Amino acid sequence: MKLTIINGSPRKKGRTGIASRYIAKKYGADLIDLSKCELPLYNGEESQHQIPAVKALRENLSASDGIILASPEYHSGMSGALKNALDFLGSEQFANKPVALLVAAGGGKGGINALSNMRIVGRGVYANVIPRQLVLDPHCFDYDNDWLHEEPAKLVDQLMNELKMYTNMYVQMKG
Repeated sequence: MKLTIINGSPRKKGRTGIASRYIAKKYGADLIDLSKCELPLYNGEESQHQIPAVKALRENLSASDGIILASPEYHSGMSGALKNALDFLGSEQFANKPVALLVAAGGGKGGINALSNMRIVGRGVYANVIPRQLVLDPHCFDYDNDWLHEEPAKLVDQLMNELKMYTNMYVQMKG
């Protein structure tokens, strides 16, 4: 089972990156880190699909059995970096694949709108966005160790267990 997580934060030291690295390390997921990626602005021209960073993104996600999209919430939506990356992708990479959603929010009631935004885009590429989703607030992070605190880590475990359940079904279905 091949899992891939996309860190949708353009920040080099953001909370979304901490959560993404945590998931990559703990669950053996491939990490696509948009804070390091050199994707151009999507313009819809087919010639962009020949750009090495775009080819690598498309190939990685095509080979993945399950995907985790992680984003900070910016102005009640996912990051522009994540949306731009998703615009290079489509049903070839996502159709029927299980996708988990995670948002790093600023606290309070943040995160829900970004999750909804990500879920809508997931439907647009025919992904099977799983029911469980997760918002991590600032107190969830162990900034000194680039890790998560124990209780939020349990919430990530629940998200990943559900993703694995759907991914196992997907792998069996595609045979």
